[in-house]
Parts: sequence; C-alpha cells; structure tokens
Amino acid sequence: MSLQRAAAADLTYQVALKNPGNPAVTYPLKSKGGQLVADAALPLSITEKCVPVEGGSQLTLTIAAQEKVYFNIGAMAATDFKTDQCEFYLPGFWYHKNLRSPREAPSFHTSNSWNFREDRLSAPLTGVYDTQTGKGLSVMRKLDGPQNDALLTHQEGEVILGGKCSLGYLGFDNADGRASLTFGYPFVESPKRYIRKLTLVNPITAFAKLEKGERITLSWFIRETNEADFGQFVADTWTYCFDSLKPEPMTPLYSPDEVKAQLANYFRQAYVDKYPLKYHSGISIRCDDCLPVDHVQLGFCGRVLLNAFNALEYGEATGERRLVEMGQAIFDSWLQHGFTARGFFKEDMHITGGIPADADIVHSIREQSEAVYAVLHYLDYERRHGRQHKEWEQKMRTLLTEMVALQEADGHFPRKYRDDGSQVDPSGGSTPSATSTLVMGYKFFKDKSLLKAAKLSVEYLEKNIISKSDYFSSTLDANCEDKEAAISAVTATYYLAMVSKGKVRQHYVDLCKQAAYFALSWYYLWDVPFAQGQMLGDLGFKSRGWSNVSVENNHIDVFVFELHHIVKWLAQEMGEKRFSAMADVIHTSLCQLLPTPQRLCGIGVPGFNPEVVQHTHWDYGKNGKGFYNDIFAPGWTIASLWELYSPRRTADFLKK
Repeated sequence: MSLQRAAAADLTYQVALKNPGNPAVTYPLKSKGGQLVADAALPLSITEKCVPVEGGSQLTLTIAAQEKVYFNIGAMAATDFKTDQCEFYLPGFWYHKNLRSPREAPSFHTSNSWNFREDRLSAPLTGVYDTQTGKGLSVMRKLDGPQNDALLTHQEGEVILGGKCSLGYLGFDNADGRASLTFGYPFVESPKRYIRKLTLVNPITAFAKLEKGERITLSWFIRETNEADFGQFVADTWTYCFDSLKPEPMTPLYSPDEVKAQLANYFRQAYVDKYPLKYHSGISIRCDDCLPVDHVQLGFCGRVLLNAFNALEYGEATGERRLVEMGQAIFDSWLQHGFTARGFFKEDMHITGGIPADADIVHSIREQSEAVYAVLHYLDYERRHGRQHKEWEQKMRTLLTEMVALQEADGHFPRKYRDDGSQVDPSGGSTPSATSTLVMGYKFFKDKSLLKAAKLSVEYLEKNIISKSDYFSSTLDANCEDKEAAISAVTATYYLAMVSKGKVRQHYVDLCKQAAYFALSWYYLWDVPFAQGQMLGDLGFKSRGWSNVSVENNHIDVFVFELHHIVKWLAQEMGEKRFSAMADVIHTSLCQLLPTPQRLCGIGVPGFNPEVVQHTHWDYGKNGKGFYNDIFAPGWTIASLWELYSPRRTADFLKK
C-alpha cells in the first residue's frame, strides 16, 4: 500500500451535520477534483489535499461554511492487515489490544473498534502494526495554531461545543476483519467513553460551529513503516513523534534546591508519631486540608521509609534537627514493630485498628523491594557518616534471603504473596521491582547469590516482557498495561548494566534502551489544551513531560523517580540525543504544580505535591478535567520529585 494510494483510494470520509434540537445527519463523502462531495447539497465545502512530506504524506482538509453550520468530519485509512494478526498503539493509552486490562476499561474485551479524544494520548497519534508482514501505518494530528478546549454542556450523545475547541479524535476500526485507522474533528468517543476508573459509559460526538464565510483547516500526517516487531514499531513511532512535535524544555519555576525546600514542609506537616509505627501520612488524605490520616502504606503510595531517609538526609544537610529526629524515629519504629516473624515488612494498614497479624497480610514484591531500597540507601548513608546499624543489616539480609526463596525457576517473582510464601497473584509482571533491590543488596553485602538472582530475574524479564513488549502489572492498584512496568524494566536493566562489564554489560544496556522507548511513550510530547475555568489551564500548566499512568488510570502525574537519570545515561551510552532532550523536558516540567505559600495550585498546604492531575475528560471520582481528585497520595509524589532532584544518589551507590 503506497502513501499515494492511501491518500487517494484507501481514505474514506464522512461528515455529520447537526441542526440544534434534531438528530445529526451523516453524509458519506467521495473525492472529486480535490473536493469532498456528498450526493446531496451541503452547506459547506471541503477541500482535500494530500502531499508527500518527509517520512510520509500530509493530508489537509479545509472546510468552508456557506451558512452557519454545526459539523463533525471523520476519516478512515484502510489497510489490508488482518485484525487478528495486528497490534495497535495509541501512545500512553493503548498497547497491543489492551487485553491485560479488564473489560471495564478500553480493550478488545469490549470492542475491536474505538475512538478517543486526542488529549487522552501522550502524542496525538493512532497506529497499527501487522505482526505477519512487519508493516505499520500511523496517523498523527498536525498541531497548528493555538490549542484550546471548551466546557461541555452534556457528557454523552450529540453535543454542540460551547466554544473554541481544537481537539479531534483518533482510533481504529475493525468491523470487517481488516484494520483501519480512524481520525477526525471535533472529537468522537465510541463505542464507549472512559470517564473514570473501570467505568465505561455512553459514547459522545461533538459538533463544532462555523459561521457563514468562516473556514477551518485540519491536517494529519499519514506514515507507513516496516519494522521487525511491535517493539521496534513503537520505538520508531516514538522517535517520529518526538521529531515532529519537538517538545521544548520549560523555564522551570524553581531550582532543585527550591523544590526540596518546599517539599520538606511535607515532612514537617505529615509526620505522625502517636502510634507504635511512626510515618509521614502519604495516602488517602484530602487535597483541601492535607491533614494526616491513619492509612499507612509502606511502599508505592506512601513510600514511608524513603521519605524518612529523605527527611533525615535533608535535615542533616540543612541543620534542621527536627527532620533528622523524625526520620530516625520512623526507622527505629519500623525496626521494632514493622516486620513479620518471617522477616518481611508489614505494608498496608489502618493503624488505629492496630498493626495487622502476620496471617492477615498480603505482601507485594514491589512494596517489599521499595522498602529494602530505602533501607539500603539509609544504611549506606549512615555507614559513610561513621554509623552502623547491625540489627537493620541483619533484617535486610534475612528479607533478601526470603525474597530469593520466592523466586521461581524461570526467574520471576510472584506479584503478591502471603507471609508463608503462598502465592496470591503469581503473575511475573512486577519481577523487575525485585531486580534493582537484589543488585543493591549484592553491592551492599558483597553477596554474589543476590547478583545471581538478579541476573536470573532479567532473563525472565528479557524473555517474557521486553522481547514481547508486554509491560504490565507493576502498579499496586491496577493489573494492566502500565507505565510503571516499563520504568521498572528500564531500572532493572540499568542496575545490572552498572555492575557488569564487557558484552554482558552491553546486553543489559541494549535491553534498557528497548524498555526505555516504552517508558517514554507514556510521557506527553505536547501540551493538551484546557478551557477557561479549568484550574490547570488557568495556572498555565503545560502537560509536556508529564505522563499517563496506565490504561486503567487515564490521568497524568509526576512518577519518574530514577527514570530521568537513567535516560540521561542511556543518551550518552547509545548516542541517542532525543533521550537527553526528553529528559530535559521532564526535568523542567514536573515542578509546575509544586504548592508554595504564594501559589498553592489548588492544594491546602505548601509542599504537598498533587498526585491525580486530571488532564482529560476522566476523573478519579471527583472534579474532572483541569482539577484533581479530592483525595490524593502525596507520599510518593514527594519521593519521586526528591529522586528527580537527587541525580547522583543511585549512581554513587552502585559505583562503590
């Protein structure tokens, strides 16, 4: 299928016109002398132009109104690819067929044909890859002029936009067993809209108004490729998107030191010391007051021990003794009360009900790994300052030994398990979470058995995740395709590369690069528009450098931790300047919503960095696009930004 054929024979169009108060009427269109015409006379004219450009062709439609009209125009680029042998890619939202996701989220479980608003996507592109022939096709919206959005009067059905809106739609159609890519303007979401976690509702079709004599020009890039596998298709497409969209670093609002100075207020205000286990309250708190609650999650959402270390380290660096004391008190309390008899951490509890009994606990390999990571950084820091903690070291030796005992023969670790070792979720998707921790244990304790286990885990990772481009099941509250799985794979292979030499090292570097394209594909390469009155837009927020979370959770956040530093390192190792440039975008963008006394950004207390940033028509239960959910988990956001602005921490640990 040539690009010229795609422009002429393989593109089909339709336009829907709406009279307010009446159902819309849809007219199929056909190309005739550079015009798109219907069998009936229309109150608008549509000019079609398709010209070759570097890497593909550019399709431009110009719509001019002869009288006031409300319209929605759609196009379809057909292929000869059989649907059952295709993989689909909409950056930051759709990978393969989204079959890791439940049917309550967008996936092939529910339908094989979908359309989505462009602001759901980290790049405004839809793509399909034929696994049998290696051929791929993509359509990307050309972002011309100012980007804007309009508040909606209704959330389903046929909706006339109440103002200027630049957002179109992208998707795919497989009704006849062959894959087609769909695109148009303004947005359509079908066959269902995804409005909040695991909630699909009725579709929507938006209509834009053109006054008599008014015109609008719309453009898309159509591109064909030929790649060895789906992973290469995603990598090549990400590169193409980056080169086309050219995201620029921002002028950061604050320096790294200024960011940490504000974040440190979280340590002061969130500290809870009235229970046997002490902690910074970091999950399930309200945005409006940020008052501490009794919900304690050791790992991802709270990152209790990592924040304790951050507070201690920062307190010593700045001479704020109170931060040092609270950080040390948290470590002391978890040493005394935070372990099961077998030696695993107790992870998640509402502590007013007491510390849970061992038999009642379900462990997560990710949370256990994150806790060990924090403790080893703490112990290394203490050792460098002439202080040793023999009891903590023994606890870590025991836990790492028990962790290795969980490893299966093929190298994977169960995602969730009980204290007796019985598996609750045997899925291996979270395996790379353990890899980096095992490498740290090897470096700290000089125990080669831990390095052996780490290498075995990456054998599993290479065979089952990276080679299949199947990054899933790493986040705690969603078992689907997700960004954190890709980041974990990047991190795991980086850690092994840092402690390896020669060809073995290069192999890990190559794996790291493969995973990095998938991790970066979740990060926005463009700035989605907001309507006036949506707080994020009124604050001047730019989405580039932020990332979608997962298929289940279609919001953006500051989850980056070590990824920025690893991508910078990869850029040097592989000579990939785009990685370095994207890292700069991330580094300069993620402090935009930092709450300060003069600029609270919708958060009740300075330093409590927001979490659920709702950038599209999706919400976590409250408030919708342009705002946050009313409940958030700043424990991990503080930990993530702290790592972003601590670039040497891990590299220095691994180089010892």
